[in-house]
Amino acid sequence: MKSLSALFTVLTGLLALHAATPVSSIRFKDIAKESGIDFVLHNSPTPEKHMIETMAGGVAVFDYDGDGRPDIFFTNGAAIPSLAKTGPQYWNRLYRNEGNLKFRDVTEQAGVAGAGYSMGAAAGDYDNDGHTDLFVAGVNRNILYHNLGNGRFEDVTEKAGIKSGKWAVAAGWVDYDNDGKLDLWIVHYAKWTLSTDRYCGDPGRGIRIYCHPKYYQGLASTLYRNKGDGTFEDVSEKAGIAAFPGRGMSVAFADYDHDGYQDVFVTNDNMPNFLFHNRGNGTFEEMALLAGVALRSDGKPVASMGADFRDYDNDGLPDISFTALAGETFPLFRNAGKGEFADATYASKIGALSLHHSGWGEGLYDFNNDGWKDLFTANSHVNDRVELFEPAVYKEPDTVFVNQGKGVFADVSAEAGLDAVAAHRGCAFADFDGDGRIDIVVASLEGPTELWHNISPETNHWITLKLIGTTSNRDGIGAHIRIGNQYNHMTTAVSYASSSDDGVHFGLGQIDKIDRIEIAWPNGKRQVLENVKPDRVLTVREAASAGGNSQGR
Repeated sequence: MKSLSALFTVLTGLLALHAATPVSSIRFKDIAKESGIDFVLHNSPTPEKHMIETMAGGVAVFDYDGDGRPDIFFTNGAAIPSLAKTGPQYWNRLYRNEGNLKFRDVTEQAGVAGAGYSMGAAAGDYDNDGHTDLFVAGVNRNILYHNLGNGRFEDVTEKAGIKSGKWAVAAGWVDYDNDGKLDLWIVHYAKWTLSTDRYCGDPGRGIRIYCHPKYYQGLASTLYRNKGDGTFEDVSEKAGIAAFPGRGMSVAFADYDHDGYQDVFVTNDNMPNFLFHNRGNGTFEEMALLAGVALRSDGKPVASMGADFRDYDNDGLPDISFTALAGETFPLFRNAGKGEFADATYASKIGALSLHHSGWGEGLYDFNNDGWKDLFTANSHVNDRVELFEPAVYKEPDTVFVNQGKGVFADVSAEAGLDAVAAHRGCAFADFDGDGRIDIVVASLEGPTELWHNISPETNHWITLKLIGTTSNRDGIGAHIRIGNQYNHMTTAVSYASSSDDGVHFGLGQIDKIDRIEIAWPNGKRQVLENVKPDRVLTVREAASAGGNSQGR
């Protein structure tokens, strides 16, 4: 009887554990092969283990031809030591969305094959002509492409006054001075030449690895102010950011204190992160340590990688999430208001769930449309030989953490079908087939691209807002939107060295009519839409007065 009682107790415990385990309502299927996307990211790995080799892989999603369907741009490496794109295998690539989840390579026609060892990409309409432009960050070689509106781009880097000569990893478009024109923020990693990379690893066993970041002298970000005539002015010194060198990896924007100006979060590799508070007078003050986001709560810096700056707990305040390496967790900082953040890494369960993962790209999006933003991360270690030195793995599957409500997460990656093991790097997000579910594209070093089609079974409602500014910047970047208890803002700077320009998406759960949508435009103007039908993409033009007008499709 005792043995039966003990067995019953064990079974009861197992059943209770099973009942407490969330069942994922998020599902993905990799459709890259059948979609026509055959891109392979060539990072040119060498026995010398040059640091740039492990850090390639930015992706940009944007509608380059204005047909209403998001297209995909991939950055690519180059030959080493020349850092030249010596053949088509090194071209950056642009794939046109033909509809029905089919894509076609239009790189040559569009004129965006590029030059040099490219890393990051940022999409935004900097001249407000209705055609999304593209900036490509790279190793000593930056490129600004002006979208001509006829399916082609023009390299206007020199004409626009954009400089090269530093190792740029990532960039983002932001209207930091609210003048209605997008400005360009470029993130640099470190001073680097081919001779900079020393021998790191175990000489006795003949094992060479990528060096620790501590051997690299960091560089400050560069801020280019848009002058409105097709040219840009370097205002880094004037804005006060040139005094803060770091080993920058990614940049994200949000108005974290609701003062009407966009603030800037920059991840740094194994040194304190930066949080640049926008004073509203053209200058910034670095507040990361005082705000509580420079370091983890234990006071240690981590290998901060990709970032998102978005409200994950529906309290109306943008929070900060970023990836790091195995043993460091994926830190999550909750905006506590009054300019302060609280380390919510473990309270949200992300700490324990991510402890053994290494991440690069990431994004906070509502993948099951239940009204709560979930977290996706593209995973892999930095060092391809890490398994010889540490209890960590190099290639990993991606992960998705479902938001169970109020900012508490659960790992549902296996149930979601994320089974592709690879050296993942950048990722970008969009609804590629217009079904209301957010899909994901992920780049991997020397491996096939993944296009994760969201096939989640839930029939929750949704809406995506495409904003058109008139006195604000045309993309509406920086606009803040509220639907019920949900808050989001328009930004294209998401993930690692990547860009996602596909409007502002809201999952609505079972709400079949939206009573009220409130939009705060970057110039301070407020607009309200009432009695809006969901399950569609809604184009909203900035109105001349409160109340506004809208156009849906």
